[in-house]
Amino acid sequence: MPQSTEISPIETFFRKKVRKDKKIVNAYLLLHSNKTGLHLNLAEGPGENNKPNPLQPVYMASVGKLFTSVIVAILHEKGELSFEDHISHYLDSELMDGLHIYKKNNYSREIQIRHLLNQTSGLPDNFYPLFDKLLANHSLDINPRKAVEWAKKNLKPQNVPGKKSYYTDTNYHLLGLIVEKICGEPFHAVMKRLIFAPLNMMNSYMLHYSKPLKTSVYKEAGFYFDQTRLNEIKGFAGLDFSGGGVVAPMEDSLKFMKALTSYKLISENTFEIMINDKARLYPGWDYGYGIWQVRPIPILLPSKYQSWGVLGATGAFMFYHPELDAYIIGSFNHQAWQRKCVRFMFKVMDKLRKQ
Repeated sequence: MPQSTEISPIETFFRKKVRKDKKIVNAYLLLHSNKTGLHLNLAEGPGENNKPNPLQPVYMASVGKLFTSVIVAILHEKGELSFEDHISHYLDSELMDGLHIYKKNNYSREIQIRHLLNQTSGLPDNFYPLFDKLLANHSLDINPRKAVEWAKKNLKPQNVPGKKSYYTDTNYHLLGLIVEKICGEPFHAVMKRLIFAPLNMMNSYMLHYSKPLKTSVYKEAGFYFDQTRLNEIKGFAGLDFSGGGVVAPMEDSLKFMKALTSYKLISENTFEIMINDKARLYPGWDYGYGIWQVRPIPILLPSKYQSWGVLGATGAFMFYHPELDAYIIGSFNHQAWQRKCVRFMFKVMDKLRKQ
């Protein structure tokens, strides 16, 4: 679909937002609307050495969780695992031993794969405590298994498995380890084989783990916590892993979302399980298998925003709005936009209705 030659109010809105916030170094927005025919792929900000380019690979933070859940769903369809399987079937006894002790009861072997996917395992979140340590010591040696083991020794579970939702990267680290066990190859290799290559996502890769199928002529966009550029901190990739870690140009992310909504990666039946086996995460939000879903609240959160997708701590987002038949993908590449990006998305939806 050709890009519109007219300046859309959405483009104006995006550029003004970015220019107004001095914290933002580079920001990206892709909007693809089948209903209106509008296709925008934008980059804005002062940039690093050069002005940001819409074709740059962009680190997408926890948006990568949806890629992980889709990989698990593909393995489910292949019969190599079941969503209802207990994780102890795939993980070694050393890792499982004492993994989930809650109120002196051991629930470790009651955790199912679906509990990891929809954030209801009750396990603690290992990301932010270890991220603080990484900020203090950039040479911290961390990998997914070490991150899980650290959480087991230093943090306490929040609930019994299956009872309540509690967002934690620990769940997705475990999913990555399960994928590696089943496939007998590194997680990043599975990502390339099952998603990047089939979808022709030529410039996509996992941060510090893999290289793209074709190297982009554009440098990877920087992403920031306060003033710290995180791209080169290798321990960050070890901490992120299957809980994030996907780096992709906006157009590649659109390929993934289009394949998902047209059931080219997984069947419609499997997708329905992923979106319907959900738990209440926050006010106005449900969480399926790696899928954030807007749950309307009268007056506060109108049904016109009803959509689904993924959010990342760097102000990254990748959403589909069924009524508008529109994809809204982007990132502000700064932790200060972790929540503000949601309000931004809703404003984009409002403006898209007026196109």
